Amino acid sequence: MKKKDGFVMASLEKILALHTKHTPNFLGLYQNMGFWKESNYGKGVIIGLLDTGINSGHPSFSDYNMTPPPAKWKGKCEFTENITCNKKLIGARNFVSSSTNSPFEEGGHGTLTSSVAAGNFVDDANVFGNANGTAAGMAPLAHIAMYKVCSDSGCSDVDTLAAIDAATDDGVDVLSLSIGGYTAPFYDDGMAIGAFAAIQKGIFMSASAGNDGPLSATLSNVAPWILTVGASTHDRKVVTTVVLGNGQEYDGESIFHPTDFPHNTLLPLVYPGLLNQEAALCSFGSLNSTDVKGKVVVCNKSGGHVARLEKGQTVKDSGGAAMVLVNLEIDGDGTLAYIDVLATTNVGYSAGEMIKTYVNSTSTPLARISFKGTSIGFKSAPSVASFSSRGPNLISPGIVKPDIIGPGVNILAATHVSAENKTGTDLAFDIVSVTSMSCPHLSGIVALLKSAHPDWSPATIKSAIMTTADQFNLEGQPIPDQKKMPADIFSFGAGHVNPSRASDPGLIYDIQPQNYIQYQCGLGYTEKQIGFIVQQIVKCSLQSSIPEAELNYPSFSIILGPQTQNYTRTVTNVGDASSTYVVNITQIEGVHIVVEPTTLVFTKVNQRATYSVSFTQIGSITGRFVQGAISWISNKYVVRSPISVKLE
Repeated sequence: MKKKDGFVMASLEKILALHTKHTPNFLGLYQNMGFWKESNYGKGVIIGLLDTGINSGHPSFSDYNMTPPPAKWKGKCEFTENITCNKKLIGARNFVSSSTNSPFEEGGHGTLTSSVAAGNFVDDANVFGNANGTAAGMAPLAHIAMYKVCSDSGCSDVDTLAAIDAATDDGVDVLSLSIGGYTAPFYDDGMAIGAFAAIQKGIFMSASAGNDGPLSATLSNVAPWILTVGASTHDRKVVTTVVLGNGQEYDGESIFHPTDFPHNTLLPLVYPGLLNQEAALCSFGSLNSTDVKGKVVVCNKSGGHVARLEKGQTVKDSGGAAMVLVNLEIDGDGTLAYIDVLATTNVGYSAGEMIKTYVNSTSTPLARISFKGTSIGFKSAPSVASFSSRGPNLISPGIVKPDIIGPGVNILAATHVSAENKTGTDLAFDIVSVTSMSCPHLSGIVALLKSAHPDWSPATIKSAIMTTADQFNLEGQPIPDQKKMPADIFSFGAGHVNPSRASDPGLIYDIQPQNYIQYQCGLGYTEKQIGFIVQQIVKCSLQSSIPEAELNYPSFSIILGPQTQNYTRTVTNVGDASSTYVVNITQIEGVHIVVEPTTLVFTKVNQRATYSVSFTQIGSITGRFVQGAISWISNKYVVRSPISVKLE
């Protein structure tokens, strides 16, 4: 191939993985008021989703109150069934190269993500009566275009790149990709290459961080021109409580509440792991030597690569009456609401340890499961989901990732499949917990921002989202992680998205495509490799190559040795014409930070100002990451940039 005229580069095909309401209100979005009304619910904005296809007949994709797509739209509707698009679902195409199927799916991942991003209003949405209310996506009047790139065998990066190119040509405004699964230099990353082509045309890309948390350095989609989204909780739970024979109660969560289950009857309680750690997984065949008939069975939620439904099925097939799924220590105390095949609750690690201790303390342990239903107002929210992938960014250590977190736990989303518990019930909605849910939340919020500010660039929108992010939960405490400790920069990036504040950020950090080329030269990529990403001839000798941390990003990631390091940032005033900002520095242990000047004065909108930041190591603290922030504060705005420093 290299001998062919016009050859640039070849790479092996990679297979990506899917990163498989009450949240509008939780995010401050209410009908007929505030930012939702001001942004016109995303009216006229086109969100392109790359996923498994879409169930076009779901009520979330009704075109009630929708306007026709903008005149720029050039997309296609390629359903092979007797199905047509409408003013909500304006395009649907199949790019799975190994398949001749249409972009229709009976109801799965693509239907879920599409409804979260831009599903229309649907009254009386619920799952088995839980989480009842009006469902809506983040941008309920935005248009949806589906690009099918995933099949049962995964998502080819070749198909994904082809779909990004097509969506760019079709005229989408926002790209939403809840897929990923590997990290590679950007010239060998189809997502990064496609995203760069998109941002050159003003198209925003939001992508999920991945579901491999809480382990560190597990991120996907880390290019600085992509918004990398982690997952958080919100303040609604479907509460299911374990009541022990000694009177102690431990709250957990579950969706499925079987009507024939003896809710008020204490049943024998057994933890198979006391005698056999393999049995603690409740995997197929592991309970053969344990009597669980008619009992409540305690199982470890994760481990051994055993799917949750397999555990429930094993308990049920073995005669168990109910199951308590217990978090492992690494997953902490966050709980998830599941549909299962029998009465079940998921409890956190601390509660699980107490339950296991009780089982071991008596010869006749007893328990019952009490289903308490949907409850709203949990003040610990938002917190970082245990499964949400963490930084640091191994591909580009000078860029903090993830960028932001948004709701990704217990999300009510559209589906249309037989219920997971095989009851034969068809569900219009399901409750799902993955970064695949947090990504379309941000995609929809981006659509709202584009509707409110059609002249904002992708970098401007990203900056607005990051610098206005929340740092505290509903009870005013620092946003916690799964162990109830304050979350760090590698778990939540700049913080938790706040849509209303993002629409009026005061100052923004803008980045032009040319700046990204300078950044790539600074990464040490060859000109040929950079050319493959940016699709043009690049001469780094003619560029002012910059180090990673010099990119005009809304955060700082510094690897600091004995020498002082200096960087600059340029902010643009998009707030009040006449305004003054004073710097506030959250100093970091072992690091001295100096910002000059300490005051920025603006006299008009779109005026720019540049400041410098110096980082100097002090003391003898080395070999670890520390974090802080720089905030520019006026009488109206707080513009915050998080900082990570690794001390060498």
